[in-house]
Amino acid sequence: MSSGGGIRAVTTKAEETVFVRMRRRACVTRGMPITVGDVAGILAERPETERRLREVVVRRTGAEDGVWAVVDALDVVGAVRRAEPGVTVEHVGDPYSLVEIVRPGRRPNVALVGLMWVLLFLGSGLAIMNFHEDVGMPQVHRRVYKMMTGVDAERPYWLQIPYSIGLGAGMVLFFNHVFKKKFSDEPSPLEIEMFLYEQGMDQYLVAEEYRRRRETNGRQAPDPGEENR
Repeated sequence: MSSGGGIRAVTTKAEETVFVRMRRRACVTRGMPITVGDVAGILAERPETERRLREVVVRRTGAEDGVWAVVDALDVVGAVRRAEPGVTVEHVGDPYSLVEIVRPGRRPNVALVGLMWVLLFLGSGLAIMNFHEDVGMPQVHRRVYKMMTGVDAERPYWLQIPYSIGLGAGMVLFFNHVFKKKFSDEPSPLEIEMFLYEQGMDQYLVAEEYRRRRETNGRQAPDPGEENR
């Protein structure tokens, strides 16, 4: 209240709320720090707050780190609170982020990729030929050709060539891929299996990381998913 009897408004600065959502996966270069922006999405009321928090370092990578590292949501929340003590942090989403630590300047070996491509091509071709030989497909083709034409041909190319083309086209349609081109947005069976494999590998890596932390610290480390319960 003022000395003249008037009323003076007293304003208090409201705390800014920052929302943090962990990314499922991230990738950083070995030797570079892992920042909040690398492993989490930040949403704040002011854009300058978002920019500052994205550059906050959560941890640093070194030669002792392996290929994968687990960053817990509590580590990110703690780093945000230390950088901005006056904000309220709200965590949503996953309780951790799995970070792949790659070597700087790593390029694929063209010779190795070519060798693997040749081996896969020859292996898949031999597997198809062995399967057809086991089930007696050449004899089946000759019998079908004789039933259709009445001619007993040793090599019924008029039946074998369309069959071979249809076999390749069926595989393309089944896997829904021609190199990088997809025919529809639906995932192929191979993509679903790779997705399930990736999920299982992520869960294993996270469980191993928390087990290692418990053994190192001698206390119970937070389990993944505990914040969502």
